[in-house]
Amino acid sequence: MISSTDFRTGLTIEIDGAAWQVVEFQHVKPGKGAAFVRTKIKNVETGAVIERTFNPNEKMPQARLESRKMQFLYETDGMYTFMDTETYEQTELTKEQLGSALNFLKENMEANVQSFNGKLLGVTLPNSVELKVIECEPAVKGNTATGASKTAKLETGYDVRVPLFINEGDVLRIDTRTGNYIERA
Repeated sequence: MISSTDFRTGLTIEIDGAAWQVVEFQHVKPGKGAAFVRTKIKNVETGAVIERTFNPNEKMPQARLESRKMQFLYETDGMYTFMDTETYEQTELTKEQLGSALNFLKENMEANVQSFNGKLLGVTLPNSVELKVIECEPAVKGNTATGASKTAKLETGYDVRVPLFINEGDVLRIDTRTGNYIERA
C-alpha cells in the first residue's frame, strides 16, 4: 500500500480497479485545517486526466503494470504488430495506444509493451533513438552565432529542429521523451 504522502511523479496507483499515474502532486498545509495532497492523475487506459485531493493518511494499492520486451514488426491498416522476443507471440496495438511513440518507431525496433490486468496500454521506448534524416535543406557554413536551426524530416516522418550543419543522410540521436535533437550519431 502507498500513502498519499509518498506520491511522486510517474507513480502508478490503483483506484476503483483502474490504474492511475501521478502527473503532478503538491503537499498543501493551509494555515487552518488539516494538510492534504493535491494531485493531477491520468488514467493509463483512457488517458483522461483529473484533479483529485487526498488526505495525507489515505492509503491505496500500487498498480502493477506488466512490461514485456517486444519487437515492432510492421503496420497494417492502422494496427501496429509487435512480437514478444521470448515467446514469439504477436500482439497488435492501435495508433491511439501508441500515441507519440509513433514518431520514433521503426521496424525491428525493440520496445517495452505495458499492460494492466491483461489489457494492453501502450509502449515505452528507450530514452533516445537513432533515426536517419531523409529530407532537409543543404548544410550552411557560417552565420551560426545565433544558434540558428532548420527543420529536418526523419525516416519515420517526424519533423525535428536541428542545427544548420545537418545534412540529408545523417543519422541523428533523438530524445523520445521530448522529441528534441540531441546529437549526430
